[in-house]
Amino acid sequence: MPTPRSLKNIGDKVRTLHARHVARHSPSGFEFAFADRIDFLDAAAWEHVTGHASIVQGRAYQRALERAAPENVRPHHALIYDAGEPVAAVCAQSVRVRADQLPQQASKRAKLARLAAIDETVLVCGNVMSWGPHGVCFRPGGDPARLWPAVADALYRMRRGDKLCGESALVLVKDVDETLRASMGTLERFSYRPLETEPNMVLALAPRWKTYDDYLASLTGDYRRDAKKLAKKVEAAGFELVRVDVAREAARMHELYLQVHAEQKMRLFTLPPEFLAVLAEELGDRMRVLGLRKDGRLMAFTSLIVDGDTAIGSFVGHDRAALAEAPLYLRLLHALVGEALEVGAKRLSLGRTALEPKARLGAKPERLATWVRHRSPLLNLVLRSFLSAIPHDEAPERSPFKA
Repeated sequence: MPTPRSLKNIGDKVRTLHARHVARHSPSGFEFAFADRIDFLDAAAWEHVTGHASIVQGRAYQRALERAAPENVRPHHALIYDAGEPVAAVCAQSVRVRADQLPQQASKRAKLARLAAIDETVLVCGNVMSWGPHGVCFRPGGDPARLWPAVADALYRMRRGDKLCGESALVLVKDVDETLRASMGTLERFSYRPLETEPNMVLALAPRWKTYDDYLASLTGDYRRDAKKLAKKVEAAGFELVRVDVAREAARMHELYLQVHAEQKMRLFTLPPEFLAVLAEELGDRMRVLGLRKDGRLMAFTSLIVDGDTAIGSFVGHDRAALAEAPLYLRLLHALVGEALEVGAKRLSLGRTALEPKARLGAKPERLATWVRHRSPLLNLVLRSFLSAIPHDEAPERSPFKA
């Protein structure tokens, strides 16, 4: 027979569920401007909110996404107003996800079999083509805990407003970092739950490092010798490190990108051939591309985006056959360190793949979490199966620097 204490606990849970239901179905009290294109929104208001934020949330980057988005990705934007003043900006994407884009692991066959019929639209608050907290930006001095309900309201309206193009069953607030984590509890009232993901590997660039040689000098003997041997091996194999003219090499870069893309366990999107050229055009000197050329032909590339005092090592591509000749990817990782120092960055953000070689550079993991909301018990089951099928690697511990 239920005890008074257990009855009280049940009552508390019922009241909590009811309060969350009311919160999810009540206007937040804020005002909104929505647009499918960034240029449809007030430019001054957007800059007022996002001027201090990542370049990924800037108008140029968002415009590039609109001009050359993958075929299954549709961008959305929103400005949130409080008493007529812009207080937050939201960048989101509707992403159509099919079963053939999910990881195919033999050990997970039984779970993945249940997902074979998946063909869903997911609303992502953030950018599926990058990593980091690029979905929401709050005006300097704003209170994130107070504004997250407005973000939830905006995402609800985006999801409902996009119904004719395929209503989103799942909503993700992607890649929340430590600076925002403490304020995220208010999202729980709207049935969002956190999911830890792979970390972003970040190399802190010491102020005393002015050049790549300074970085090398800071490494212990073994790591420094390995870096020098790496460069010599690539050069001895006939590869030359070069700056890449993106407009001229766009077609070849896309070929190389596709060879890397084909090896990925999860392929939620495929960049169109024109994307990198469009992005370079929009970002101008804030985007640099480094490549390795052999006999006049580009064999590998990586890109660096200047994002304030952060340099982002982003899109990559390589010729699979050329990798057997020399460690091209590792050479480009080291080239990114030198390029980041040249642009005066304080940190180099390298993303969540290839954790071991990035750790050997000296990069350390920065925790990221994605907050997930689904609207039905059935989708809850699908989501748990989907997420459990995604590999989650821990960053290795490496100490390449002198004490």
